[in-house]
Amino acid sequence: MASDFITIAKEAECEELVIDIPSDLPHAEWREYCIYRVPKQLRKVNEEAYTPKLLSIGPFHRGKDDLKDMEMHKLKYLENFLRRTKKSQADLLKIIKVNEVKIRHCYSEDCGLESDDFVKMILLDAIFIIELFVKDKEKKEEEEAKRKGENYCEKESDYILSHPWLGNGILHDLIILENQLPFFVLEELYRFALGDSSSCNNREQIKEDLKKEDSPFVELSRKYFRRYVQQQPLNVEEVKHFTDLLRYFFCPSKKHMEEWRNEESSNRQMEEWSSAERGLDTRFCATKLYDSGLKFKAVKDHSRVLLDISVSPGCVRHFSCFDAFPRFSCLIACLPCIICLICFPCLLRIQRILKVPQLVIDDDTETVFRNLMALEQCHYPSQTYICSYVLLLDRLVDTEKDVDLLIDKKVIINNIGCNAAVTTLINKLGDQIVEDKSCYYDLAKKLNQHYKYYPLNHILATLTKVYFGDFWRDTATIVGLVVLDFTFWNFLRFLVESI
Repeated sequence: MASDFITIAKEAECEELVIDIPSDLPHAEWREYCIYRVPKQLRKVNEEAYTPKLLSIGPFHRGKDDLKDMEMHKLKYLENFLRRTKKSQADLLKIIKVNEVKIRHCYSEDCGLESDDFVKMILLDAIFIIELFVKDKEKKEEEEAKRKGENYCEKESDYILSHPWLGNGILHDLIILENQLPFFVLEELYRFALGDSSSCNNREQIKEDLKKEDSPFVELSRKYFRRYVQQQPLNVEEVKHFTDLLRYFFCPSKKHMEEWRNEESSNRQMEEWSSAERGLDTRFCATKLYDSGLKFKAVKDHSRVLLDISVSPGCVRHFSCFDAFPRFSCLIACLPCIICLICFPCLLRIQRILKVPQLVIDDDTETVFRNLMALEQCHYPSQTYICSYVLLLDRLVDTEKDVDLLIDKKVIINNIGCNAAVTTLINKLGDQIVEDKSCYYDLAKKLNQHYKYYPLNHILATLTKVYFGDFWRDTATIVGLVVLDFTFWNFLRFLVESI
């Protein structure tokens, strides 16, 4: 009886300890997260790269003391925008109010703001961005007209755009993942205030228009972020915010990506891509690969995106002169020299060339890449193209010698000072980045095979550096072979005559 009483008491106690599950608990399946707090392990590597310095956009950094100076400029821009568009605040606030729930769902954390405060914050930040983009476009058009000597209507100088350090700082802050507004809000406000407002009554039409590549606000955004724009077709259907837009600038289009994958992998390998782990396994740095005969070629063609790295056979330019050498075969009677002069260039033609789009490293490079990688880690865990690129670059760069080589080959343009700083930057970019599948899996496999399984590559590399390193060594080697040819020919003729 005593044991039964104890059991009943414990059951009653457990009933009092039942965990209360709120009825309004958010469900992950309907949360449209796209603007995230950067994970702590990434933030600890370099907190400044994820923190705005001048401008607060959205709720995550709202109210910080060191960002309050820009609030006055936001109000000034709102005043200018209302004067420019002849719209009322009530009309603009209505657009934000209608989309309030959807906007809140874009943020990974509840900001805790009341409805009115949240709507005002979003409107003030959105109008600041749109007015800034429009002013920037007008300034560039004015500069272009002035350069061509055309007539133009000179506008009042804007304080932000007339101070390069301030304009560059705001551009920097608009890249940061935590400092974003949903793209659709900016698009809808822009269309209502500066586009065809009649079409804004049809919300389905707006959704269709947002999918078009020639969307007016997308073009305006491209002009503002022109420093990072790659000249390639841009599919903007999935753009979430400015950080996501920058990722589209660096990533190949869907069609390009499919072509890229087909070139790198067979159908069987593509099945492995989607089902198995294909991590990056590159064992050799740039200098080791170069010593093994791999040639690095910088691609300056902007039709190729930054991530489009490929390895292919090719002919080294220093030896193109051998193509015309058979015309002088009448002067060459020595078979060994013929083999040397004709076959050696043929062997050189099978050397591998790693074609790498040129990368410019400046003061904003770390901020750009870190925020793009943070976005991929949070939102695109199965499409970590930027992460794969950075990790591949990290594998190629072990020491300052590797950076020296890549800079010498124009693969990297160093705009931040000493090469040691570039080495440190590249080696630290991949810290705390997790990658299961790499789009450079097949490329890394080819590079490893090139280094390990083809000893002839090392021989060709040594011959190239020793005998064909530059124009003068090319000339001296050819002259030496010709002299050797005539000497051997005279020796053979002497033997024949003596017999």
